[in-house]
Amino acid sequence: MMPLNLSTRADAGLKILCMGAHSDDIEIGCGGTILTLAERYPGCEFHWVVFTARGVRETEAKRAAELFAGSRLRGTYLKTLRDGFLPYDGDEVKAVFEDELKPINPDLIFTHNNKDAHQDHRLLSELTWNTFRNHLILEYEIPKYDGDLGRPSVFVPLKCETCDAKVAHLMDAFGSQRNKRWFEPETFLALMRLRGMECVAESGYAEAFYSRKLVL
Repeated sequence: MMPLNLSTRADAGLKILCMGAHSDDIEIGCGGTILTLAERYPGCEFHWVVFTARGVRETEAKRAAELFAGSRLRGTYLKTLRDGFLPYDGDEVKAVFEDELKPINPDLIFTHNNKDAHQDHRLLSELTWNTFRNHLILEYEIPKYDGDLGRPSVFVPLKCETCDAKVAHLMDAFGSQRNKRWFEPETFLALMRLRGMECVAESGYAEAFYSRKLVL
């Protein structure tokens, strides 16, 4: 498999935009990759966007951003739109993209998969591509009851200790979700193990993404 090298951009400071519809989406979908990039590229910076961070979920989103991005966190955009209603509040969501996110001009963007079964996720993926037309965009995956996992094309091998840190941060930050049967370490480790097998990761673990366009 051919590796994707970000080092030329990283030399100038890699600017990474992470977007999630809900407070735990970024961390579930690409938390291990964020930890890996932060370790690999000391000069990188993260901009963190959550669209439905209300009440305790806002507190959790702040805690998670600090755990995963640490001192490299440069901007936190926490919106209080309604969970499950983003397509119906589309004009407000679109305004966030145009007025607040587009000026960031990131080198790398993490967003939802456009084939995700959740309507909030699909809208953010669509608006990401509408807003950032000449950027590197990687779409992450979220396991759920709908069973909508697909065949990703980009893999990020993870160290075992990175996987452990990701799971520990998830369980630490998102106390409101721990009563859900699927929100448990075994779920997150299982998906990373499956993707690690698919890309022959040395550790056996990886995160995977969907990419529509890459220029080598």
